[in-house]
Amino acid sequence: MRQSMGHVGSCYDNAAAESWFAILKAEIGTTVWETREAARADVFRYVEVEYNRSRLRRHPDYGYVTPLETRSLLRQDLAPAA
Repeated sequence: MRQSMGHVGSCYDNAAAESWFAILKAEIGTTVWETREAARADVFRYVEVEYNRSRLRRHPDYGYVTPLETRSLLRQDLAPAA
């Protein structure tokens, strides 16, 4: 078995997570929420509404579809044939 990504101390270990959190921080800001629930709700709203549904950055490798459109297509593919 081979390790799929870098090793401890490698700059590539957390690159995807750091990129995501940089986008989140830039777009949602560095708000201080009253409670964890409020923070979760705000992040959930951002991910579901702003990021997944209306994100304009569509990648050519995925046919220029949004994450929401991709999920819908996947559900159609997985639905049992009638």
